Amino acid sequence: MRAVVGLRRWRHNPLRRKTDLVEAWVALGALLLMLLAVPAIGWISGALTDDAFRRTIHAQHEDRHRTQAMMIRPAKAPTRVASDPEAPTQRDSGKPVIAKWTAPDGSRHTRLVHSAPQTLRAGDTFPVWTDGGGHLAKRPTDLATARTHAVLAGLGVAAGVAGLVEAVRRLVVWRLHQVRYARLDLAWAQAGPDWGRTGAGS
Repeated sequence: MRAVVGLRRWRHNPLRRKTDLVEAWVALGALLLMLLAVPAIGWISGALTDDAFRRTIHAQHEDRHRTQAMMIRPAKAPTRVASDPEAPTQRDSGKPVIAKWTAPDGSRHTRLVHSAPQTLRAGDTFPVWTDGGGHLAKRPTDLATARTHAVLAGLGVAAGVAGLVEAVRRLVVWRLHQVRYARLDLAWAQAGPDWGRTGAGS
């Protein structure tokens, strides 16, 4: 980015080459993109992601219902993994139990719940999430988690765009260097035969 600082000097310097001016303008364009376009793209991406998450969460809350399940007995060997939606992950310290609950439509269900609280005893109740038919479902995503993912998505897109801008700038600069070397070789080939001769070229 040092070429940006010397842009004005390059414009009036009699020794400047066309490639020097092009490099300076490319650096200035890349800097403006980094300062203006990259944050804007990141913010827009984060906002779109957040909006998509909010729609998903709204749909989940319409489709899923929190209800109280009653533990019947512990389960020795679970045959199907059904996560307790109140648990943060499926790798928690919960225990598998056989429980029963009543669905929003009034139907009764008795099934295996994989991650019930460890302190449960027969007859105790605990919360689970189900769909409209009473089948176990994952807990709906909360707004805080959705917002975190949206922010990370925006930052990721911004970082990717910034990397792309810098990659393009470096590619252009590399190409300009190749042009300079080619022109220098040509100039040297033209001046080489007369190099060191008195009055050469006069």
